[in-house]
Amino acid sequence: MEQKFAVCRVAVAPLRADASDKSEIKTQLLFGDEVEVLEQAEPWWKIRNAYDEYVGWMDFKQLKVISASDYRACSVHRFLAPVAVVNRLTAADGSVFYLPASAQLPAYKDGKCYLGDDVYQVEFVPHDVALSDPLRDLERLSFFFLNAPYLWGGKTLFGIDCSGITQAVFKMLNIRIKRDAIQQGEQGVIVDFLPEVKMGDLAFFDNAEGRIIHVGIMLDANRILHASGKIRIDPIDDQGIYNPELGRYSHKLRIIKRFF
Repeated sequence: MEQKFAVCRVAVAPLRADASDKSEIKTQLLFGDEVEVLEQAEPWWKIRNAYDEYVGWMDFKQLKVISASDYRACSVHRFLAPVAVVNRLTAADGSVFYLPASAQLPAYKDGKCYLGDDVYQVEFVPHDVALSDPLRDLERLSFFFLNAPYLWGGKTLFGIDCSGITQAVFKMLNIRIKRDAIQQGEQGVIVDFLPEVKMGDLAFFDNAEGRIIHVGIMLDANRILHASGKIRIDPIDDQGIYNPELGRYSHKLRIIKRFF
């Protein structure tokens, strides 16, 4: 197949394990996410997300084909949708899109962004990752998602999973991490002891077989923001996360990593 590139043209799109609407949603693409097309079996295309190299199947109608030069030009994004409930974008035909936080604004300039030759009016002040300061901004960005419902594979305020929120927040801090918790656990630098934790360190948790299955954002040495039913803040110690509502530990601590 001739090499083909595309960009997500809808606010949020499911990326599935297999070419079926009944297949598991592995993750989501947001508006402006560029992809490489690996296979075509219409209406399904197998794609690789340029941002985190995640591979899955999606409905090709949710993509717009772009040139290789446009794909390469948008490999690094400075401007994203900010942490706001309403991020309004207007297409040339007057139709409106509402973008989730951290959605990319390809080729943004003078209040407009571009998907290939399609022009969109950006009706909000974008988040400029070049101006992000992790120590200053992490709490504000992560707290935006508080009480968002848990959704396997989700990446938005209306449904998000444990590694989805860590990736979204770090993306807005201009720190690129992988999509799944087990992949994120392979990145960063080890923090040896819990008292040495700094805000923004990521804590990882394993199951009985020793496989990393959960991740959360450390707010300090005693509190963690994570997804468990919803985005919540719980106490943490050397044993793991304690859920006061359940009256027991919910996750067993494996390792803590630092990314900035």
